[in-house]
Amino acid sequence: MNIRSLLFGISALIFAYACNNEGKQQAATADSTPKTDVVTPTEEKQEKGTTAFNINDVPVSEKELGPFPFFTLPEGLTTMNKPVERKFDRLFFAIDGKMTPLEGRIWKSNVVEIKQNDWSLPFFEKSYDEAIKAAGGVKIFDGSITQEEYDRYSQGASYLGEDGSIGYTEENIKTYIIRRANGGDIYIQLTGNSAQGKLDILQQEGFKQTITMLKADEISKELNQKGKAILYINFDTDKSTLKPDGKDAVAEITKALKASPGLKVAVNGYTDNTGNDAHNLQLSKDRAKAVLDALVSSGIDKSRLSSEGFGSLQPIADNSSEEGKAKNRRVELVKK
Repeated sequence: MNIRSLLFGISALIFAYACNNEGKQQAATADSTPKTDVVTPTEEKQEKGTTAFNINDVPVSEKELGPFPFFTLPEGLTTMNKPVERKFDRLFFAIDGKMTPLEGRIWKSNVVEIKQNDWSLPFFEKSYDEAIKAAGGVKIFDGSITQEEYDRYSQGASYLGEDGSIGYTEENIKTYIIRRANGGDIYIQLTGNSAQGKLDILQQEGFKQTITMLKADEISKELNQKGKAILYINFDTDKSTLKPDGKDAVAEITKALKASPGLKVAVNGYTDNTGNDAHNLQLSKDRAKAVLDALVSSGIDKSRLSSEGFGSLQPIADNSSEEGKAKNRRVELVKK
């Protein structure tokens, strides 16, 4: 082989290597090019768990929606029993793997097929996914909760067990939000298995107090006619410190007792069933004692008074709703 042939062969090898290497680089670049997806950035972040949920990341929906609960059932499906619907309640929704308490108007139910053996979980899930997104909604969670999380939140979810209750460890939960411009955001969560689905809808709304404070003459009338008067005295959350309107209630009790100097009463405290029994019992005792002390400070002889707490053991309303819980958080004056 002469020198010219040798140089030609080496040049050919170098050219072939360069071409091959360039091809590999182009393929690698093509493989790394992001693929277009229909999932919104907010949904993608939430589902991948790359960031905590932030309501400000969710676009506001201006879509016109019908009356609450806003969505019909998909064709061929029905509720197993009468849906649970309340004007105000607290439900826990799966957000960032945590069951988060939200308050407002609620609708929830178990969903089944009308025609036997016609249940399809993908049909149930896809029907709501498309309908919610068409209304401007965004999926903010898709997954399950841990046993530790269930143990943490379940004591505060007294409704667990009734139709539509979502938040068990074996469930794959999909949570959506439809953000509204003037408040009243709508949260929807659903789950299902091979036999049925469950659906929760909540529109956020502030609590409206419907209990009014008894005046001194009404307290006296209740004590004389019934032997006891039920009062709703407000304290700081989970404390025995009287709020300003709670002090106003004590002032009315003081007037009633001063108007009847021979009257002796027991001050009995009660709570709802949120939290454990031992804590509720002590809290009710502390609150009853706080009322007694306030009455003594306002000039009522301590010998006319006694106090006791009974925790959540004697409810006068259903603890499954916030309205019922509010009625159970009370102070009773019992005539001795």
